[in-house]
Amino acid sequence: MATDPLTIRRAVNGDEAALRALWVAHAPRIDAVVRRLVGDPDQAADIAQEVWIQIFRALPTWRGDSQFSTWAHRIAVNRTLNALRTVRRLARIETVMEDDTVAVDDDLDRTFLAQSIDEAVRKLSPGARTVFVLHDVEGYTHEEIAAELGITSGGSKSQLFKARAKLRRLLAHLVDVSSPAKDDADVTSLD
Repeated sequence: MATDPLTIRRAVNGDEAALRALWVAHAPRIDAVVRRLVGDPDQAADIAQEVWIQIFRALPTWRGDSQFSTWAHRIAVNRTLNALRTVRRLARIETVMEDDTVAVDDDLDRTFLAQSIDEAVRKLSPGARTVFVLHDVEGYTHEEIAAELGITSGGSKSQLFKARAKLRRLLAHLVDVSSPAKDDADVTSLD
């Protein structure tokens, strides 16, 4: 999504309409990556607000070497990861993950499926969730994740493996892997 450099220049100069235009154009993607990385909707809303403050403060440093959306996305990821590190340092505890499963009706709609996936992702440990979102959702390489999080690429791969395995278990109830058994009434006899 390209953003007009004139709009950015106007925003740098404090034009509220330009700032609002940037926010309207880019908030859905920026806020979505924050929500996926954080997991908790309330905490994500707080961090997203901090992200936007950081983006607006950093506007004068945007050189135009990359798309504005790419630049803002990078700030969002970095600011979110920093906020999560701070939260983890303060908490120093990991929540217990529950392996609850839910029976699903045959009329499963997209909203329910999306909510189920979001809920399952929130149940991942913070490290596994971060690597999963960065790799499988945002498209980062293991090397980029390793550099960003201060871990090895092998550690990133391990976290991703664990995240995917946990998600398979948590979402197994959504996939009907068994083939339906045929009723005796459906089978016609040739006798």
